Amino acid sequence: MMSSVDPMAIRQGDRLALAKALTAIENGTPESQIIQEALFPYTGNAHLVGITGASGTGKSTLVNKLALALRGSKKGSLKKIAVIAVDPSSPFSGGALLGDRIRMQDLVGEEGIFIRSMASRGAMGGLAHNTAAFATVLDGAGYDPILIETVGAGQTEVEIAQLAHTVIVVEAPGLGDDIQAIKAGILEIADILVVNKADKPGAENTVRSLQAMLALAKGENSLLAAGKHMRQQLTSKMRSPEKISKGWAVPVLSTVATEGKGTAQLVQMINKHRAYLASSGLWQVKENERLRRDLEVIIHDLLVDQWERQVDPDQLEMVVSEVIQRKYPPVKAAESLLSIKS
Repeated sequence: MMSSVDPMAIRQGDRLALAKALTAIENGTPESQIIQEALFPYTGNAHLVGITGASGTGKSTLVNKLALALRGSKKGSLKKIAVIAVDPSSPFSGGALLGDRIRMQDLVGEEGIFIRSMASRGAMGGLAHNTAAFATVLDGAGYDPILIETVGAGQTEVEIAQLAHTVIVVEAPGLGDDIQAIKAGILEIADILVVNKADKPGAENTVRSLQAMLALAKGENSLLAAGKHMRQQLTSKMRSPEKISKGWAVPVLSTVATEGKGTAQLVQMINKHRAYLASSGLWQVKENERLRRDLEVIIHDLLVDQWERQVDPDQLEMVVSEVIQRKYPPVKAAESLLSIKS
């Protein structure tokens, strides 16, 4: 099967071809595999920057200003910046509600900046199912860095640590979610902490609280044991928390995204973290483990698809009925279904 989208056109900067490729991936069409296969040899160069945090912290506005700042941050040349904004899904259509695109109007029409919203479609962890594939195609298209903004649920958005090289966790004063963030492990995945809306009352207290939490974590204080345990579970196959923390002190920065204040300092810190990853060898470690995880996810999806094609619908309904009647426990029922051959 030939693809209607020319991967080389994507490499040469054809934005329409890129948009069509991403749509093919989101819809799971057969040609999406052809496109990804063609672009894969050109990947592995982009700096993936995740931006996560609770709703109301101003992530979208911060991403807006950050993309513009990154675009011109390299003196003498302009970078190609991509933004993946994972939006909540419509409960009716399943499509993205596009709230992030509304808040990123400054980027619309900006040469060298490509924005794509995608629906979470019920996926947990703050990302959509095909976020990693989107990042791969954008990487192959020559975009660097790639900003990935999570959906904004706040408590389950730790999957971004398994995808991004640099994770920015955005907090804001007055939300009262500091303790919740610790419980969820949100602070434990941060490479950079940002207190946005720093012009609001209580901002200085929020900065001090976060700095105190980081100091406690550095001293192996038990107050962050729950969050640390969660991060170890989530990243055990991806990266060692001990290796990540050694040599990198997580900074706490203040920004006022609506006015662009603090954005330049954030860009400097992002570039500094990238340099740290490269010099310490952790860049390649993260790349290796990210690809391993992508492979595991693909294998899982392929096996599920294969099973769904093989299983007899009548047999499935019978087994489900037996579980409902408490004749068989779910584990035993699942084992029997997995042994079914077409």
